[in-house]
Amino acid sequence: MSNRRGLLIILSSPSGAGKSTLARRLRAWDDRIVFSVSATTRAPRTGEVDGSDYHFMSDASFKKQVSGGGMLEHAHVFGNFYGSPKAPVRDAISAGQDVLFDIDWQGAQQIRNSDLGLHTLSIFLLPPSILELRRRLIARGQDTEETIARRMQKSWDEISHWDGYDFVLVNDDLDVTEAHLKSIVTAARLRRSQQPDLNAHVRRLQDEFEEGQS
Repeated sequence: MSNRRGLLIILSSPSGAGKSTLARRLRAWDDRIVFSVSATTRAPRTGEVDGSDYHFMSDASFKKQVSGGGMLEHAHVFGNFYGSPKAPVRDAISAGQDVLFDIDWQGAQQIRNSDLGLHTLSIFLLPPSILELRRRLIARGQDTEETIARRMQKSWDEISHWDGYDFVLVNDDLDVTEAHLKSIVTAARLRRSQQPDLNAHVRRLQDEFEEGQS
């Protein structure tokens, strides 16, 4: 019984907790895991490809998609809309692919409450400590002290919603966290909701049983 539905894998964390690295490792582990391509109303940047980096849309088209139920989740950020189109995600999970979402707790909540919520697996990554989180942000060497302070406040806002997720991992060792992440995905793929052939299989077992009793 190899046929299965794909998962909507939501991976969230504060900035600096290792989410991007673990997402890359997860995709390298299994090519059936694909990134969700977001839609946005902002203009393409140099080198960005429509349909690959983002689905670029007008404000009117985006709002029409939202009003028609075509977005799994959406948000308005710095004057532009961002969201996850539902149709390609539904097609992917029907084909047995897992779709990986790099979104915050608000987007995660919207997806869990959608009509595809049954197939959602949500995982939150915590840093080992606030000091370590701050050290990782400083080590990037990209931000001013003021920007780091803003990122730390935003990080705490994200951490405060940790209890809304199916699984929570403390990322104090990247390799160990990766192993746990793979175990969670492997187990979630075996949920009854992800195995569309189970009902038919049980009916066959029932038929065989009844034939043996006659």
